Amino acid sequence: MRVQPGKAPDTGHSALAAAVTANMDRFSVPGVAVGVLQNGETWTVGFGVTNVDHPLPVTPDTLFQIGSITKTVTCTAVMRLVEQGLIDLEAPVRRYLPDLRLQDEDVAARVTMRHLLTHTAGWLGDYFDDTGRGDDALRRIVERMAALPQISPLGSVYSYCNSGFYLAGRVIELVTGEPYETAARRLVLEPLAMEQSFFLPEEVMIRRFGTGHLVVGGVPQVAEPWAVERSTNPLGGLISTVADLLRYARFHMDDGTTPTGDRLLSAESIRVMQTPQVRGFYPLDHVGLTWRLKRVGPVQTVSHGGATKGQQATFVMVPERGFALALLTNADQGGALGNEMTDWALEHYLGVKKPALTPLDVAPGDLVSYVGTYESPLSDRELSIQDGYLMLQLRPKGGFPSVDTPPGPTKPPVRMALWDEDRVVCLDDPMQGECGEFLRGPDGDVIAFHLGGRLSPRSAR
Repeated sequence: MRVQPGKAPDTGHSALAAAVTANMDRFSVPGVAVGVLQNGETWTVGFGVTNVDHPLPVTPDTLFQIGSITKTVTCTAVMRLVEQGLIDLEAPVRRYLPDLRLQDEDVAARVTMRHLLTHTAGWLGDYFDDTGRGDDALRRIVERMAALPQISPLGSVYSYCNSGFYLAGRVIELVTGEPYETAARRLVLEPLAMEQSFFLPEEVMIRRFGTGHLVVGGVPQVAEPWAVERSTNPLGGLISTVADLLRYARFHMDDGTTPTGDRLLSAESIRVMQTPQVRGFYPLDHVGLTWRLKRVGPVQTVSHGGATKGQQATFVMVPERGFALALLTNADQGGALGNEMTDWALEHYLGVKKPALTPLDVAPGDLVSYVGTYESPLSDRELSIQDGYLMLQLRPKGGFPSVDTPPGPTKPPVRMALWDEDRVVCLDDPMQGECGEFLRGPDGDVIAFHLGGRLSPRSAR
């Protein structure tokens, strides 16, 4: 696909613009909005089109679904409520929701907001369902969480848990007496002047917005449905622009003050959100309160990504350098573009480079212990051996944005290589550079595979 780029203003960012458009072509991404915050100055630009069927030029003001970056907004709202004395991160969630029911009663009695915000609750994370568009959407989906299986012990390991943010959003509703969206707007969006950030489709449809695309055989096709279920708003429902995300970055790098200089969060709360809480899996070092933390050379990156139906978002901050990158795309391969541009931006703007991972010289027989199927709610991960490489085949199962959503297209398999003990790196597009890690049980056998933040148990079959 040949991308028709937008025109970047001559502000010294022309090399970034060229790199973005080159990678749009490489990954077949129809549209991108990108923004940079550096030395107190912002730069934003759009490239390509909003929709391959009904194309409009992408501009810096084009709205995109930012997916799970929303989780950090939910956490920011929670921290405001912590400072107001309405939420205690260490208190059992049942203090706020006495009738909470989960499959494991002991977990239901002990789970805290900190567990939710660090993805350590341990139950099935990728659960999505349609509970309607009313103000009771969160209440209803939290009730359905009683059926979710417990995958790992409470607090034992980081495994990305979307469903935990249903509960976090519901707690916000209960302590404020407002629908989640109203509370998030009052507590975070309005004070930060994020005036082009919305939760509801009816707010977006009167503005220019990007439509998601699934890339099939190198050709982007419009993805349906466009909207996510309302229940998912606390974990991935925000629609925003790169300019608003850079305002948000400035807040989280300026110790919690608003554009008018008012203090919204204490510097201590900002610090706690960016402080390691639990160990991550490579390439993450740790997870803070929702933020993903990784050291690249001499600098600490604070980041989060987001994915919805055919839209992928990248958001990276380097607070010690006052630098942030926001990149919004309208294709399911946009995350690969975001990873490429993150590495590029860190090297070209800050002079720091991610270390290269050197594949180990491993005999095929040493790979046999990893072969098998690893089960995940949205897509199983099948591993086999071919030509001396581990081959990863993702098998989509559907289930997003609603439980009855059919599976998307099956992508070609990609090669993986060991680069450290029980650690692998993908070698082929669109997953090139993505890393995974295997977990072993007490007897030394491989029992799970951690990829894309998710812990996938090994199938017994």
